[in-house]
Amino acid sequence: MREDMGEVTTSLQRPVTNTGRSKLVRHVDSFEIQPPTVPSPNGVPRSAWARARRRVSRWHRPYTFALLLLDFAAAALASWIAIQLFDQARSGFYKAKEDPTWFYTVAFVLLPLGWLIILWGNRAYDRRYLGLGPDEFKRVIRAAVAVAASVSFIAFAFKAELSRYTVGTALVGAMVLVLLGRFLARFILHVVRKRAGQAAHRMVLIGTLPECLEVYTAVTRSPAAGLMPVAIHITDGYAAARGIQTPVPVYAGRDILALVREVGGDTIAVCGSASAEPGELRRLAWQLEGSGVDLVVAPQLTDIAGPRVHIRPIEGLPLLHVEEPTLSGPALLAKNLMDRVAAGLGLLVLAPVFVAIALAIRISDPGPVFFRQPRVGHEGRTFRVWKFRTMYIDAEERLAGLVDQNETDGMLFKIKQDPRVFPVGRFLRASSLDELPQLINVLKGEMSLVGPRPLPADDGDFLGDVRRRLLVRPGMTGLWQVSGRSDLSWDEAVRLDLYYVDNWSLAYDLSILWRTVGVVLARKGAY
Repeated sequence: MREDMGEVTTSLQRPVTNTGRSKLVRHVDSFEIQPPTVPSPNGVPRSAWARARRRVSRWHRPYTFALLLLDFAAAALASWIAIQLFDQARSGFYKAKEDPTWFYTVAFVLLPLGWLIILWGNRAYDRRYLGLGPDEFKRVIRAAVAVAASVSFIAFAFKAELSRYTVGTALVGAMVLVLLGRFLARFILHVVRKRAGQAAHRMVLIGTLPECLEVYTAVTRSPAAGLMPVAIHITDGYAAARGIQTPVPVYAGRDILALVREVGGDTIAVCGSASAEPGELRRLAWQLEGSGVDLVVAPQLTDIAGPRVHIRPIEGLPLLHVEEPTLSGPALLAKNLMDRVAAGLGLLVLAPVFVAIALAIRISDPGPVFFRQPRVGHEGRTFRVWKFRTMYIDAEERLAGLVDQNETDGMLFKIKQDPRVFPVGRFLRASSLDELPQLINVLKGEMSLVGPRPLPADDGDFLGDVRRRLLVRPGMTGLWQVSGRSDLSWDEAVRLDLYYVDNWSLAYDLSILWRTVGVVLARKGAY
């Protein structure tokens, strides 16, 4: 029998309390509770669950099949290109003159099949790495090294007469084409997830209600990630949950596997303190064996990226060792070099664009083309940032009358329809073209291409956590910008900036630069 715990909002329906199976409360703003059932003690017995693997989440199957076809075609195309570049009669994979059939079999069948086998061995088709993050591409590169090593070993063992130029072109070309194919497949997958809401993992969140809602907010902010929470199972604070609006149904005291089946889930996310219960997480993992349900953990140790976390098992106890953030060394030197070179080239290439923007500004509102304002930079040093002027000349005088219309919190002042912005300036802001002159700051070493945005130095109120942003140079773009820009709250923006400071790397910078292109084209959160 289920016990009704009362209303979370005014739309709670009382479940049926007879001996039969009661109806689920499907309202988005309610939860129900039933006495907990006895869970399976371990994962040894296989239940009927095993015969119903992944009834809901099947998107990865056609996607994986498409990747197999793309990878095979990429390897075969690379072989064809290598043969066209180098005369196959003189320098082929094999003695083409003596046995052309075997030559073409190796070039267009065996070598592509070898690519697929080694890619599979490197888990490049594992659904956990598809569609998000750099791991998929890292595994492709590792597979390319393995293919090259395998071809070299086979050629040496059988004393095959191979052309180094042909083989090298085929291997490098295949790696590049495979990566391009996966970029294209990922782009299409992200479009499907954003526009249709399909091809996603359906998640059930477990933990206290605040922890689950925090994870919900994080995973739904990026539809491209393919994580769609469909229910919350709270482990504590039943009374405190009353009267709280929730975006998905909330349950308590339910058998987890039964709940996952009822809501059509395929992933369980254990949030915050629920992951710290001794033995419970292990027992849950046992229960999920053979069920086809994925288990992910969002621990209390948040905002720490994977490269800084290492597991050190001691007598069966897995200890998480968290390293200090790396804010110096060869990686930082490479970042500085990349900034200066990219800024110099950018200023040269964009010179005609600068001239056109300057003319448009002068025609729209006579006055200076550039706007320079004091900002706080690395280690608290103040510098003057370069921007194209987007507001009328008297914008500062008119600010006092608009303070009460501020639409953001914290140290920012933003209005979506700011009357101080002239029409051309509004276009420059929406397209982020007004930020281009900051390449001058990057070239001078005052800013970086990627980093926390430089904030005004009006009152110098950089205390507490906010001050940690000053450990790195401010950037033209950053994690804040690619995650929502002006649509984010001040606290969320600070959290993202601190995450970047604590976990930055050169690869992370390149990833943010790539994401910036899409954000700028979409004009999301720019005003």
